[in-house]
Amino acid sequence: MKTDSKTLLNGTVPLIDPELLSEIISTAADISLLVAEEGSIASVLVNPHHRSFGMLSHWLGRPVSEVLSPESAEKLKRRLASMAASSATKAVELNHVDDTLWEFPIRYSLHKLGTDNSILMLGRDLRPIAEMQQQLVMAQLALERDYESQREMDTRYRVLMEATRDAVMLVGTNSGRITDLNTAAAVMLGGARQDLLGAPIAQEFEGRRRGEFLESLTNVAAAGSVSPVELQARRSQRRLNLVPTLFRAAGERLLLCRIEAASDANSTPDAVGENMLRLFHEGVDGIVFLDSEGHIEAANDSFLRLVDSPGLGSVRGKSLAEFLARGSVDLRVMVENARRSGQLRMFATKLSTQFDGQVNVEISTTFLGDRPKPGFVMVIRDAGRPESLRRGVSQSDDGMRGVMELVGSSTLKDIVGETTDVVEKMCIQTAVELTRNNRVAAAEMLGLSRQSLYVKLRKFGLLSKDEA
Repeated sequence: MKTDSKTLLNGTVPLIDPELLSEIISTAADISLLVAEEGSIASVLVNPHHRSFGMLSHWLGRPVSEVLSPESAEKLKRRLASMAASSATKAVELNHVDDTLWEFPIRYSLHKLGTDNSILMLGRDLRPIAEMQQQLVMAQLALERDYESQREMDTRYRVLMEATRDAVMLVGTNSGRITDLNTAAAVMLGGARQDLLGAPIAQEFEGRRRGEFLESLTNVAAAGSVSPVELQARRSQRRLNLVPTLFRAAGERLLLCRIEAASDANSTPDAVGENMLRLFHEGVDGIVFLDSEGHIEAANDSFLRLVDSPGLGSVRGKSLAEFLARGSVDLRVMVENARRSGQLRMFATKLSTQFDGQVNVEISTTFLGDRPKPGFVMVIRDAGRPESLRRGVSQSDDGMRGVMELVGSSTLKDIVGETTDVVEKMCIQTAVELTRNNRVAAAEMLGLSRQSLYVKLRKFGLLSKDEA
């Protein structure tokens, strides 16, 4: 057959031999279906270079809906109905289901042929795209799992650094700077952790140069010597021993330095221990030490005052549940949560006093599980307000209710003026009660002169008969 080149240039297609046309269609698409007007498959062409479909000759003569999933059959029906009113080419994605129950997605372009209303369906296999999408999804899930694993490891590392009693820090051998340290190490060096991160290690010790200092630490670590390097911290002026360990991470050499206090017979007592002891005896919050069963082993005076107890002997050995308004229920909640997570913060409850009174408190619990005999320590804070403040609020509430009753019977200007008087009276009452009737202190608290305070006290009837 001779092809006219002018025909192609004019945008028209010359007549093609049927066998050649069949070959072109089968090669241009992965799978091609010719569907007759009544919906049966008149022809099936499979790309010879795409053998994954197998032999589909058993589709011939069958309704096209039988080789599609129910959803795809309904979708094709709607698309063919829309083509009846228009000769435009339509595209649709369908899922084929074969007798062997295997399924594959195909994207078809639908073409109406001639006047017999037959449809040519040229399909492109979507399985490679679906597989690629699946691989992308799996890669994304793998990245998320790696990210969560990294977060978990970072959390474990941070908890381990802060929970250990040893003072440790990490130093980069190339930069000579502190890459990380825990709070215990920061205390021994005499600075805040945020200030020490990234600081040159040599500057934190007296009489040390960067190059020589790092070389000496590296040599001690490489030799595996158990002898520590004795130094004096520049900030805290404490004599310290450094025990370095050399390791490599991500191609970088790091020094793990364990910091210990140098043994000195003339060293000063542990300031932290002394301060903690004074806090226990002189602190305003109640502190109670319990054994693993919740029985009181020690308590400070602040706790004894909260429960109106005359002395430690009257509470030692008793269960803390005896002093809680909800008894063993509250104690079990605090103990079990603290044992599971290490600590429980700001648990709101009530303490029962010796004379059947109740005090609103907030309790923070810490589990001491690293001792031979595990136990708990509780810090108990009085969360109740003085009775005088509650009376003032009650009176103010009554005043506010009186102001709201004015709505509808007074103008807005009068209501605002009444509201101002109520708020002003409440503030003055509160200031006087907080200062225990110290008028000078109350005036300073409110930013008033003493004379102005007396004028307002007289205005609201807050002066005694003798003072009026």
